[in-house]
Amino acid sequence: MITIPPYLKPGDTIGILCPSGYMPYEKAATAIETLSGWGFKIITGRTLGNQFNYFSGTDDERLHDVQQMMDNKSIKAIFCARGGYGLSRIIEQLDFKKFIKNPKWIIGFSDITILQSHLLSQYKIASLHAPMAAAFNDGESGNQYILSLHHALLGRKANYAVPGIELNRNGADSGILVGGNLSLLAHAVGTSSDIKTKNRILFIEDVGEYIYNVDRMMHQLKRSGKLSNLKGLIVGNFTDMKDTTIPFGQSVEEVIKDIVKDYDYPVCFNFPVSHSKENYALKIGCKYELVTSPSEVLLKEK
Repeated sequence: MITIPPYLKPGDTIGILCPSGYMPYEKAATAIETLSGWGFKIITGRTLGNQFNYFSGTDDERLHDVQQMMDNKSIKAIFCARGGYGLSRIIEQLDFKKFIKNPKWIIGFSDITILQSHLLSQYKIASLHAPMAAAFNDGESGNQYILSLHHALLGRKANYAVPGIELNRNGADSGILVGGNLSLLAHAVGTSSDIKTKNRILFIEDVGEYIYNVDRMMHQLKRSGKLSNLKGLIVGNFTDMKDTTIPFGQSVEEVIKDIVKDYDYPVCFNFPVSHSKENYALKIGCKYELVTSPSEVLLKEK
């Protein structure tokens, strides 16, 4: 059985930190204001606004900040202000004993995928792939993707509908939802954070990669058996992609479609989960139904 952390209610406390890359405090100000406006109390960690080279602190500083918030019973959710890189440097040093007894929602995406995958694979605890602090800026704090985070925290079941496209493979099935950033999922293969995908719906997204890197990472997932027994594949947006001087010869979507062409589960492309504004909140570890048809794609939480 997968443990679903308690949902939040007004007055509950959310801890905000940066477990990986550096983020100036002012870049998180709108997110803090919005979360407070939703009725939550906010505690910020020392890593928000702190900097050590690329990171929000030394490995020890970041480890200490994450550990404190995981162990603090009064904190009901941990909101990661940004991703970047760095969690894989400290993931093995984290102590989950107290967290297992008092689980809470870990919110974020990108580099946060490694922590979310670790929670599910090692401890069967659900987490929340959702917008982080920068997504609240530039007048976007009331858009449907930010609101999907609010709804998820309150325990409302997701029911997303997007237009179907020709690339999709039509079908319907249901299963536990797993996934996140493709680079981090491939990075986790063979480690203690490696995800199980059999009879589950997998979602993937990425940013700033070369097309050949996506091809390589998808083949890594295929060779390690991650793609063979899925209940469905959700391909989010692959933003700011790059190509080599000699073109790879396929788009990212064509690459992925080719790699999964011999399977028969439903596949949808361009689902709104990404490093861009279009990023719906998805509960990793919860059960969803995926229905793909020529006219639309439905993803409904069970």
